[in-house]
Amino acid sequence: MEWQDEGIIVGLRRHGEANVILEVMTCGHGRHFGLVRGGRGRSLQPVLQPGNSVAAVWRARLDHHLGTFVVEATRLRTAAILASAAALHGVGLLGFLARLLPERDPHPALYRTIEIVADHLHDAAMAPALMVRLELAVLQELGFGLDLSQCAASGVKDDLVYVSPKSGRAVSRTAGQPYRARLLALPPFLRQASLTGPPDRADLRAGFALTGFFLERDVLLPRGLSEPDSRRAFLALLDGLG
Repeated sequence: MEWQDEGIIVGLRRHGEANVILEVMTCGHGRHFGLVRGGRGRSLQPVLQPGNSVAAVWRARLDHHLGTFVVEATRLRTAAILASAAALHGVGLLGFLARLLPERDPHPALYRTIEIVADHLHDAAMAPALMVRLELAVLQELGFGLDLSQCAASGVKDDLVYVSPKSGRAVSRTAGQPYRARLLALPPFLRQASLTGPPDRADLRAGFALTGFFLERDVLLPRGLSEPDSRRAFLALLDGLG
């Protein structure tokens, strides 16, 4: 068995004196593990760091085996990540979110989103908004996507400012006003096709509260998981990113 793919390193662990087991989120083969022989050597250590992009070749005798990776760096982000505490926590959160997906299950669109977030982890202005949108995309890929296209009560598509915690559907300002204390805030940047600029901190916190609610209820609690330290630390630094 052999395949070649592009990927982003999301984790690694030592294996013996000289080798590492690498965890890579790939475009066409999903989150994949493989042994890298000599991975603890001087030439490979700078490459085998979370957040770096690689061209990977995976080989194994049988498909279900661990297999081996041969990797070549295509984009090194380590220096930029190490320069920012928020970026360090952010790359940890990227790995956590990737691990919510089934191993070896391809998610090419989500991979591209992860790649964009990885490229901007050092960007204090844009990284938080991109991370919220990634969490929203992970919910979608796991089958718990939110419907933010129209009001659940009236069907209107304008002035959507709330989300129902029960249904995960958007609610307009008018329809939600009597129940606003029981609804979640929907920040405008989560309804944009693409980001036009950095949202303010209030909108960012509302975005993280929104995705955090559904991640915890629908994904983490059923698996016996809790919010990772990397997410808590990333949010704690939100007011001082950069």
